[in-house]
Order: sequence, then C-alpha cells, then structure tokens
Amino acid sequence: MSWRRTLRMRRVKADLTTDWPGARRMGRTHVVICLTTLFLLAGGWQRAQAEAPLPTPLTFAIASNVLDKASGETALQHLLDAIGEERSTSFIVYDGDLKGETQPCRDSLYDTRHQIFDASRKPVVLLPGGNDWASCGLAQAGNYDPVERLDFIRQLFFGDSTSLGQTPMNVIRESDVARFRPFRENVRWQTNGVAFIGLNAPAPNNHYLTAGGRNGEFEDRSVANAFWLEHAVETARRSDMRAVVVILQGDPDFARYERRDRFAWLRFSRGDTSRDGFLELKRSLVKAAELFRGPVIVIHTSDTPIPRGFRIDQPLRNDKGTVVANLTRIAIGLKKPQSQWLEVESDFAWRPPFRVRVRDVIVWPVPPGQASAPSVPASSSIPSSPPSPSSSPPSMPGVENDTPGPSSFFQQMQPVQPTQQMQHSPPARQPDTGTPASSVPPMLNLNSPANLPPILPVPASGASGTGQ
Repeated sequence: MSWRRTLRMRRVKADLTTDWPGARRMGRTHVVICLTTLFLLAGGWQRAQAEAPLPTPLTFAIASNVLDKASGETALQHLLDAIGEERSTSFIVYDGDLKGETQPCRDSLYDTRHQIFDASRKPVVLLPGGNDWASCGLAQAGNYDPVERLDFIRQLFFGDSTSLGQTPMNVIRESDVARFRPFRENVRWQTNGVAFIGLNAPAPNNHYLTAGGRNGEFEDRSVANAFWLEHAVETARRSDMRAVVVILQGDPDFARYERRDRFAWLRFSRGDTSRDGFLELKRSLVKAAELFRGPVIVIHTSDTPIPRGFRIDQPLRNDKGTVVANLTRIAIGLKKPQSQWLEVESDFAWRPPFRVRVRDVIVWPVPPGQASAPSVPASSSIPSSPPSPSSSPPSMPGVENDTPGPSSFFQQMQPVQPTQQMQHSPPARQPDTGTPASSVPPMLNLNSPANLPPILPVPASGASGTGQ
C-alpha cells in the first residue's frame, strides 16, 4: 500500500509542476470573470438609478431676521400669510432670529412668537439663532443665562417630532438618540429626493467664548452637530437621496481656512482669542461631501446685506487646499428681511437641479372700512408679467463681486437682475394653476433653454447615483 501512496503523490507533484502556468491562467480567468460580473452589476445599478422615476419638483421658503425690530411681529404675520398663499411652496424654514440682540429674553416674548409661527398655514421648521439665546447674557437683554434660555426654547419650540404651523410635518430630532437627548433643535427630514439637515450653529463664531473654562456648552454642541451631520448624510446616502441641504444660522466664514496641524501642541500660544468656532463644523462638512458625493448645499445667513439678496459660491476647501467641488454655499443677506424671503426650487429634470430667487411681500393700501391690508407675494427677480415666446430674453447680469468663481459653472449661478415691482395692481393669476404669473421661471442663461435653472450642477461622477 505504501508504494501506491508514493506513486499517487509523485503524480500530483508532477501535475502541479507541469501545469502551473495553466493553473495560473485558470485563476486569472476566474478573477476576470468576477471583475466583469461586478462591473456589469454596477453598470446595471447605475442604469437602474438613471431609469428610476425622478422625484417630483419641490419649492420651499427660507426667512430670517424678521423679528429684530419692534414691528417684527406684524411683519412676520404678513410674511407667513404671503408664503401661505403660494400653493407650490411645501414648507418654510425660519433661520433665526426670534428677537433682536437687545430685546429682553422674557418668557412672554417667546410665547407670543411661538403662537405666530404656530398659526402659519405652511409648516415651519425653526432653527435657533444667536440672538435667541447666545446674546441673552447681555445687560440690555436682561442678563439671562444663555444655556438656560437655550433649554427654555428647546422645550417651547421643539417639544415634539413635528414642525410648527397649522399643518405640521413630521421631522426627526437628534434628541431621539439617547446620547444627545438635550439637542432637540437639531433636525432632519427627507422629501422629494432631498435630505434636509438643520443645525444649531449660531452667530457670532458659533458661541465660542474666549474666556478659559467657559466653553462646555460649545464643546458638547460641536460633538452633537458633527454626529448629527454625519448620521443624516449617511442616512441620505442609504436612502438614495439625490441632494443634501444643510441649513444653519451663523456664517461659518469659509474663507478662513485652517489646515490640520499635528504638532500644534508643541507651540506656545499667548491666547485663544482667534479660535475659529466653526472649524469643527467645516471639517464635518468636508467629510459629509466626501461621503455623499452628490450635490451638498449649505445655506446660512449673512451678517450684512448682500447686493442681490444672496450669494452663491464654492468657498469650502479640504485639508489639501482643494475646493470641495460638490458643495455649494448660499449666503442669505436680504435687504428687507421683514418683507422678503428666499425661494428655493429643485427639479432633478433640470441641469443643474436648483434655482434660487428673492420674493417680496406687497401690502396693499387699506381701503376705507377694511380692517387690514392683504399681503400678496411677488417676485423681485422677474418681470411683473409673464414673458411671451416671441419676447427677447432679459440681459445676463454680471458677476456679483466681479471676481471669477472657483469653477466654470459660477457664471451660470448668478441671480436674476431685479426689476421694478408692481405697486398698483395685484399680480395676474394663471387660469390653470391659480398661482401668480410672477412665479413663471425666468430665463437666466442665454445659451440654454428657458427652463434650465442657473445654479448648483450635479457632479459628473454622481449624476446617475447621487445617493451613493
């Protein structure tokens, strides 16, 4: 039996020695077949994404800084009524502030303004601003404890998992995570292929305090914001969302770029007065854009008015100093925040899929015997009458700050040149939709069809599957 076993082993050894190139060819063949199968599956998935039905178009409104004057409550009521008349608008995001910097942070003031928001016909998602709690420690505001005021508005405005308004919509709050139970103001929701993320990141400088030992609130909130942003973006990616919109109140100062320094602890510093309170948030946004790969839009308010009401650019850079190509910033700086709001429209049949414009509230004179004047929405960015097919297109406006943008599509992201508003007659309504004729999309690019919006292109690498 032993010689038979020896002979069998010799045959096996001879086969391995003589046919090793064939074995290698067989192994390579299996690898090629496996890789080919993976590529075919990936191509099939991309085709399935491309052939999937597009999400329905979406329109939403963003308002802010309406309540920083004594007449703010009346102006807010008119603004909410005007937006409520817009049938195509799905919801409103109020991006701070609930009060002026020097207004006392009394409970009654918050109660009154909560009632105004809750009476809105459209759902209202509220995001806290710096004047709502961070500035309450000022003497003019009553010397309140900012953290205590933040806890109060959390309980008052964010008591459940719905928005404000007469017809509230469901949202998901970070307080659903046991570790971040206090952070009820951080919110997310998904609709029409877009994932929305709201963060408590107020001006100025994200409430970072220069005095040592006083930044416990800032540190805890920074950790909560980073977690919520990453969690919401990962959820959007797995849900096959086509775009992510991040909304906060404070200006992160994207022009302030700080590269990671591994040896910062070896250097002595005379103080921490120049600390960037938004540094961690900007790094989280870079990570989120790398994870999602599709269009990521960051919307925040501006400390000063902007000539055309908003600015659109791509200012965020990663640690290598490279512009984050799929992240676009929209800074809101309305000249008349008490009577204007920003309208954002998305339609994934467009290339690029978003458009932004400023809308105005027109309050008509009160006729004799009438209690109050109606508020009528109007657009400050388009003609008062709908353009006819034979009419010539409007002229292309110049770049906002006369500086070329960081990418070739910056020229297509410009707002429309404002035109004179109607003052003596209400806007005409279209018989088929019942919406104001002023809502007809303007033609912003002379080299493209009139139905293409001017901003926010889809990156070429993620055009067919931005949710992955």
